[in-house]
Amino acid sequence: MEKELIIVAGGQGKRMYSEIPKQFLNVAGRPILFHTIDCFRNYPEDIRITLVLPEPFMDFWKSLCKRFDYYPEHTLVEGGESRFYSVKNGLKNIKGRCLIAIHDGVRPLVAKDTLNRVFKKAEETGNAVPIMKINESLRKLENDDCFPVDRRAYRLVQTPQCFHSDIITKAYQQEYQEHFTDDASVVESLGVKINLVDGNAENIKITRPSDMKIAEAFLK
Repeated sequence: MEKELIIVAGGQGKRMYSEIPKQFLNVAGRPILFHTIDCFRNYPEDIRITLVLPEPFMDFWKSLCKRFDYYPEHTLVEGGESRFYSVKNGLKNIKGRCLIAIHDGVRPLVAKDTLNRVFKKAEETGNAVPIMKINESLRKLENDDCFPVDRRAYRLVQTPQCFHSDIITKAYQQEYQEHFTDDASVVESLGVKINLVDGNAENIKITRPSDMKIAEAFLK
């Protein structure tokens, strides 16, 4: 099946304490978003890229590309008021039956092996979500109390999350609900079973300044 990619970079990145959204900040000498796109440009198979950005930063993105002489093939789409609506806008740019992968713009370290697993499983079963085991101890907060939980029963969720186009487009016709924290939760609300594959530990989501240092180390 043909492969489509939606990179969601519509956020403002307020936890980064920066005047510009975190996806445009430099890591290892280049904007984070360049590194993220390159994960897919360098993937062995052709993937059509839709990039979802906040409307006020469309021209800023174009100026970055010009400054760095960086011109990947992609279609720009305006982001929405939340991730849910940004993905919904991105889906409008995709036509026909295909596999659609949805990836966070601030995950610049997804590995080719992870992409292989995600696309293969999604093509076979309809969807695939990369996950990682949790190494730290966990405690659940309940009112004013807390208690330990078995970490073996939990997983960290990553992106890209990949789906057959008919499944994901139908899912995003629903009204937004608060428990829609990722694309899998949107699809799952239709009663669809979510399939998991191994992710890679380096595939962190850059959210805080400390994450920048980790990504810098890996990208160098």
